[in-house]
Amino acid sequence: MMEKWRWDRFFEAFPYIWDGLLVTVQFTLLGSLVAYALGLIFAVVRQFEIPVVDQLLWAFIEFVRSTPLLVQIFVLYWVVRPELLGGFSTDTQRLIVGVTALGVHYACYTSEVYRAGIEAVPVGQWEAATALNMPRARIWTGVVLPQAIPRVLPALGNYTIAMFKEVPLLSAIVVLDMVYQVKTVYAASAGGAGPEAWFAIGLTFFALSYPCSLLVRKLERRVGTL
Repeated sequence: MMEKWRWDRFFEAFPYIWDGLLVTVQFTLLGSLVAYALGLIFAVVRQFEIPVVDQLLWAFIEFVRSTPLLVQIFVLYWVVRPELLGGFSTDTQRLIVGVTALGVHYACYTSEVYRAGIEAVPVGQWEAATALNMPRARIWTGVVLPQAIPRVLPALGNYTIAMFKEVPLLSAIVVLDMVYQVKTVYAASAGGAGPEAWFAIGLTFFALSYPCSLLVRKLERRVGTL
């Protein structure tokens, strides 16, 4: 027999969701910073087409993109963490593992976004900078990247929204995000989470993600006019 929907359980879940919201946002922002910076490094390094380095980096990117994020989280937590992070507190270890997993995973996607932006810079810009005998570093920082990065901001925004919705995977290593708070803390006090609590989580994710999606669409239109 189907259990009757209980609105009291729906509303009771929100305090637990709020407790985990800050953690979810923290991991999203830190993971995005790592993904943006590392993705840009990957893209620039691949533009130089350095023998062996380019092939290894390509293989790494393809491997990360072709394996589940949850598996990468477990590998970092159970294999890498004990070897490298033993001197840190448990909470710090989880923070480092979570941010690294999210950042590296999405860096392999943002690197392709950056690459597309770099390749969209007109060839004439490269030729003009070279004709002026500008140093290579100056060409990148003063000519190429200022034109490439604005073009890819909407795509980067979309990946940030996607990452926000992937943070709940970190509850598998006891990161106290919104899902963990409801699945474990609230469930322990209420005799189970129930569909009402999960609907409350979904509604929270939608309420935060959808306005961001609208902002990204607006940014896409603006970039399209450049």
